[in-house]
Amino acid sequence: MTTGVAGSFPTGLGSNPGHPVPLGFVFRSRATKEEKATAAQAPVTDSKQPRDPQAPKGRPTPKRSEAQSQRRSVANTSMTRKDAARRQRDERRAALEKQRQALAGGDERYLPARDKGPVRKFARDTIDARFNVAEFFLPMAVIILVLSMVQVGALQSIALLLWLVVIVLIVLDSILTGFRLKKRLAERFPDHNRKGAVAYALMRSLQMRRLRLPKPQVKRGERP
Repeated sequence: MTTGVAGSFPTGLGSNPGHPVPLGFVFRSRATKEEKATAAQAPVTDSKQPRDPQAPKGRPTPKRSEAQSQRRSVANTSMTRKDAARRQRDERRAALEKQRQALAGGDERYLPARDKGPVRKFARDTIDARFNVAEFFLPMAVIILVLSMVQVGALQSIALLLWLVVIVLIVLDSILTGFRLKKRLAERFPDHNRKGAVAYALMRSLQMRRLRLPKPQVKRGERP
């Protein structure tokens, strides 16, 4: 038996030049067999059609018509969302319009949460039924400002004195109004939440009567 050089092919293969065995054929045939086996084991699916991730194995892939109907339903859903957003905007606009009308007419159903409730209504009516020194603050402030701009020492002194008098009167009137209103609220609404009602009324007293919102529902001197 003849042996070849170490690391080379056996002499039997090298001594048969008439029937050579190409190496590429050996590796290609092995790879082809493995690819065929893998292709036979892989399930046949359509990559263009969606598959339910929770679907069990062995369920047939949905048909093309079913996939198209699913895509069409998704498109219809997006249109429905646009319609819903448009409807919400319209409802919000209608609610704001009703709220504006309620502020002008006093309808309790559509008033903001800050003005709702019998306690807040009573506080508003109490302020609207009387004269408040604070509601005349703005016109008096304009008069005092004009007097202070005149280059006359006597008028400037009068303006400063009026300014101090107005501030003192507003503070005293606000304290008396808050004390009386708090007492009347405790008598009229013992079981209701009265938190913030006095401050709400005092802030309303700072506004001129014709500029108040909600609009006054009682006349001057009318007992609420």
